[in-house]
Amino acid sequence: MRPANVDEFFRRLAATNPEPKTELNYLNAYTLLVAVVLSAQATDTGVNKATETLFKKVQTPQAMLKLGEEGLKQHIRTIGLFNTKAKNIIALSRILVEQFGGEVPSSREALQSLPGVGRKTANIILNICFGQPTLAVDTHVFRVANRTGMAKGQTPEQVEAELLRVIPEKWLRHAHHWLILHGRYICKARAPLCPACPVRDLCAYKDKTT
Repeated sequence: MRPANVDEFFRRLAATNPEPKTELNYLNAYTLLVAVVLSAQATDTGVNKATETLFKKVQTPQAMLKLGEEGLKQHIRTIGLFNTKAKNIIALSRILVEQFGGEVPSSREALQSLPGVGRKTANIILNICFGQPTLAVDTHVFRVANRTGMAKGQTPEQVEAELLRVIPEKWLRHAHHWLILHGRYICKARAPLCPACPVRDLCAYKDKTT
């Protein structure tokens, strides 16, 4: 995709949704971190249902440790891999209390040192909570980037690097949200809604639906 088209791509998405937001419900940086950890291989809708009651009781790592692993499982057992996720959340909560004063750190290195927190999760926290121009490449972003021809790559890391290279700086703050939402609601995996796509003419996808 030509640089001018990349710029126009985001200009159009920004025109329809100037301030895109995550669809995960959260109250602060800590609850967002918990929600993102829970969202691995799960839907935002499913996570929000589970955290609706959880976040009424827990908004800090100290409160999570008080709830305990078994107590946490009672709230999240409808989510896939809930046993592993519960163990990771309790472990990361303990580290936050013991090493970071109960606060979510603002560095990638510190975030990725936490159990259950990989590069994608760290990017989401850095972007939403600390305003950093990071790009979290999930399945939606990976598909949209490759399908449109904006940033081709065989791994999330390759796509992330290419997106950071080609996206104008003025769009980076919200770029991953625009791409996620576009992939979730328009550029779907099995049946993309090409007729409704605001950037159809900029897209290199050869098998557009009519």
